[in-house]
Amino acid sequence: MTLSTYETAVKPEWIDYNGHMSEAFYVLVFGFATDEAMAALGLDEAYRDDSGRSLYTVEAHVRYLDEVALGTELRVTTEVIGVAPKKLHLAHTMLAGDTVVATEEILGLHVAQQEGRTVPLPDTVERRARASLRTAPSWAGRSIAV
Repeated sequence: MTLSTYETAVKPEWIDYNGHMSEAFYVLVFGFATDEAMAALGLDEAYRDDSGRSLYTVEAHVRYLDEVALGTELRVTTEVIGVAPKKLHLAHTMLAGDTVVATEEILGLHVAQQEGRTVPLPDTVERRARASLRTAPSWAGRSIAV
């Protein structure tokens, strides 16, 4: 089950000197998808403002699988693939139509910003995350090597 979906079209300023979307903007789109996932779990702007807590990405792994042209309609689906009291492991899949063009997995830590330390997720958020938990896709958890 998909936790959340983010949709956008590729903007002119995202196109690089090779004529397709620059790698930095794949990460930007995935960042917006993370925001959608946070909102779906209850870690939205109101939560962050009221609590002074947020999810910080501490590790990410991106796979660039296909070039994306100007104006392409992108859809990013997000799944929760791991939950711990202070951590979330998310898997993003970026699609152009039915074609997977990129993937990203992130490890996020729940942080009390004023204190600068990790703290447990609220019970309601942890329950939502566990209810959304899915088996990790085959591409998640890989390391990079030559």
